[in-house]
Amino acid sequence: MNKLQRCRAPVYEMLEQYRIVGNISYHVPGHKNGAAYDGVEGAGFLDEVMKYDVTEITGTDDLHHPEGVIKEAQELAADCFGAEESFFLVGGSTAGNLALILTACPEPGMVLILQRNVHKSVIHGLMLAGVRAVFVEPLIDPLSGLAVAPAAEAVEAALAAYPEAAAVFVTMPNYYGMGSDLAPLARICHDSGVPLLVDEAHGAHYGQHPALPAGALACGADGVVQSTHKMLTAMTMGAMLHVQGQRLDRALLSQRLAMVQSSSPSYPMMASLDLARRLLHSRGSDAFTAGLAAVDVLRRGLAELPRYGLVQPAEPLHDGTPLHKAAYETQDPFKVVIYDATGVLGGFELQRRLEAKGCVPEMSDDRHVVLLFSLGSKAEDAARLLQALREIDSEVTSESPHTAGISESRNISTWNNLNVLQISAPVPFSLKPVSANEVESINLEHSVGRVAAEMVIPYPPGIPLLYPGEVITDQIQQRLTGLAYGGAKFQACADPVLQRIKVYNIQKGGEV
Repeated sequence: MNKLQRCRAPVYEMLEQYRIVGNISYHVPGHKNGAAYDGVEGAGFLDEVMKYDVTEITGTDDLHHPEGVIKEAQELAADCFGAEESFFLVGGSTAGNLALILTACPEPGMVLILQRNVHKSVIHGLMLAGVRAVFVEPLIDPLSGLAVAPAAEAVEAALAAYPEAAAVFVTMPNYYGMGSDLAPLARICHDSGVPLLVDEAHGAHYGQHPALPAGALACGADGVVQSTHKMLTAMTMGAMLHVQGQRLDRALLSQRLAMVQSSSPSYPMMASLDLARRLLHSRGSDAFTAGLAAVDVLRRGLAELPRYGLVQPAEPLHDGTPLHKAAYETQDPFKVVIYDATGVLGGFELQRRLEAKGCVPEMSDDRHVVLLFSLGSKAEDAARLLQALREIDSEVTSESPHTAGISESRNISTWNNLNVLQISAPVPFSLKPVSANEVESINLEHSVGRVAAEMVIPYPPGIPLLYPGEVITDQIQQRLTGLAYGGAKFQACADPVLQRIKVYNIQKGGEV
């Protein structure tokens, strides 16, 4: 496509023309371009949005059968992001993840290989598709205790153990901006004849600037879901699904997308996807100049504040040998992950103090705070944040440890200290609800051989160790016992200290 084409935004331009023409609406939506609020209590800031809130009429095209402006906008998106075909998503990356799983596993009982630490939308996709999931454990960064993605060798072993697998599904980067090279995973998958599917929700900007890691498509992934609203400039819920190669049935994918997306998609949202793409197409890597400069201001300022540590890949030794086995090699520069290196402030407390000073982080865990920058960030944003961090440092130094709230968290997760199998047996997922008379609560010590009826997530690192339907092996039971004895807390299960665990009744097939 030429430069003139790339500077177009077909859906956005259509909506602008719709507004100018001013035809009378004899169709939905019922607010009639906002006119329903004339003369009464107004719609406030939504009044302007409603003037562009149209539906599928002549000239506006149809997301589920695009032939006009939406088709052109999606073709421009494919050109921008390096895909063969791109689809607009109005239900966030959730819709894309569901559609990918329903496409790769069109029949119940099919096997899908994926990492344990996946987004809940992926779990919902497993349920909808009736998948038998083979979970591969992610590598844990030894310095931070954070989970990244499975090692290529583990995925290769899983494919060898389950050659009937329909696909491999991974998440890259993680919520903290941590990632690794996907190219080896793509080669392993393709050598086995299966597609590599990637939840790249937090990496829509990848590959768009030399300072950013390569994107999943460039590494050989077959289906990639991106939250264009997270790290780029679309409205919330605006996302895209990109496809390349012949390993995914695109006709089936289109049908699955029509199943999981609204038949009345938001045109303002699609226009925002169009504009987000046009911004990249028209400005190229220059779009990221100001945001990267803001991050540089923050990093230089943090270097002068020894209280705050920074999560980043381990530096290699002089001979090139890494200090630790590399769980991850790339860090999104726009995700600045900090922690109190003195151990006084936990992540939640540090976030609370930042918010009290008008600086709202993306998220926190018991140790870390994630500060998200983007191409929309400015140097003054970084300066404001640094001032808040300086003030917090001064305030905490003058407080007693009790009032400061000492954190009991640790860098190194107990997850690293156990030698366990990296690959699970197939775990069946379905939409069938579990009734109370199908399960019972038993002592953890008596659980070997039983089938888990609840999810068990030791925290940290927050990775499910058991999914409902997974057999509790002797090795898993010992691991859970060790974590419980060591004082770990458990999420998603009824007993947060895991003295007891819910399993299926023997009468319901709850014993191997």
